[in-house]
Amino acid sequence: MILVTGATGFLGSELISQLLLRGEKIRAIKRDTSRIPQILADKTDIEWFNADILDYFALSEAMDGVSHVYHCAALVSFNPKDKKEMLKVNVEGTSNLLNICMEKNIRRFLHVSSIAALGESKKGNLITEKNHWEFGSGQSTYSISKYKSEMEVFRAAAEGLNAVIVNPSIIIGKNAGKEGSGQLFESIRTGLNYFPGGSCGYVDVTDVAKTMILLMESNVSDERFILNSENLTYKEFFSNIALKFGKTPPAIALKPWMMYIAWLGSRVITLLTGKRFGLSAETVRSAFKKQMYSNEKIKKVLNFNFKPVDDSISEICLHLKNS
Repeated sequence: MILVTGATGFLGSELISQLLLRGEKIRAIKRDTSRIPQILADKTDIEWFNADILDYFALSEAMDGVSHVYHCAALVSFNPKDKKEMLKVNVEGTSNLLNICMEKNIRRFLHVSSIAALGESKKGNLITEKNHWEFGSGQSTYSISKYKSEMEVFRAAAEGLNAVIVNPSIIIGKNAGKEGSGQLFESIRTGLNYFPGGSCGYVDVTDVAKTMILLMESNVSDERFILNSENLTYKEFFSNIALKFGKTPPAIALKPWMMYIAWLGSRVITLLTGKRFGLSAETVRSAFKKQMYSNEKIKKVLNFNFKPVDDSISEICLHLKNS
């Protein structure tokens, strides 16, 4: 039996879809309030289990009879008000899973981390799995939570758990809906006319799930792997999406001071109305960072070739046009 946390999420649902095609028996954890995504709605051979990863005893019950665990669940937020909850869910929740895995002699554990846990590029060099993490005021709470959760995994591995970590870059795919990376596609589709000056890596959700399964079936342990197809500037990425939608590519290059003013404005509105906005000081900083990630390690270990980002963008735009 395979257990998947974060089963109703973008990545978790794709992973389960691929596992089902392989004939695997799946137990999927979700919260009481979570909605089963359309991609899994008609699947009758999934054992759904309502549990919160912060509820140790419910989690322990969910893991009875399980041999392999894919940990996809995480809270993602760049709002300062979510700091305590995010650290609790991402770090304590991961620790709970790991401790139960060791209690129940789980054979294999795969943890979904993030490129956010790798630190930043030095002098324009590619970021690799050996990148040294440095605490500092520029690190987001999300980054810190993912780094600390990785430390929990390495702690458990040192105590004997057979575990491996993946660090996906920005995950894109047609089933993202209008959240996460899907929100960006929708914004460009409806006329977004500006772009920030940074760069980042991108990877298709299908490739993330494929490499996770391959790593789970491998003998690799106590290591982490960057999952990244290509590195692109935001201008390149935004322009490609716009052209696929038949729109004019964004033409206004944002400056840091522009986004800083927008952030200050959003804070004032939040104070006056109580309405929360997605823009934060952390997102402003990240929008102008030039980050590039190496995928050589995973390609070498698994002999894996990633789907080109251009192909992914084409699929997503076509799907959104027809939906």
